[in-house]
Amino acid sequence: MTMTTWQAVVTIAAVSLGTMLTRFLPFTLFPDSRRPPRTVTYLGRVLPHAMTGLLVVYALKDVSPFSGSHGVPEAIAVLVIVLLHRWRHSMLVSVAGGTIMYMVLVQLVFA
Repeated sequence: MTMTTWQAVVTIAAVSLGTMLTRFLPFTLFPDSRRPPRTVTYLGRVLPHAMTGLLVVYALKDVSPFSGSHGVPEAIAVLVIVLLHRWRHSMLVSVAGGTIMYMVLVQLVFA
């Protein structure tokens, strides 16, 4: 199914408005001159850790220790991520290093 020109324009406008709203609204509601509410400060402190936990659970949910490579590449990649993060304290380096390690393992070692 294809969109008409008018539908495409409306879709792009709605997506642009939604993106701009989610990007600019926090700066309007919580300017630098005011302290944000305690709830917002609390959520800003705990949500990154909660999301990281959810991503780990989601990434490892289909790993089976009883079939295939028995979860060895995943375990090694997780260990690399933890070690890199403890060493460099950089989420970008940790995730990139773990991803590269996992891809090398599943493409070359456990193929």
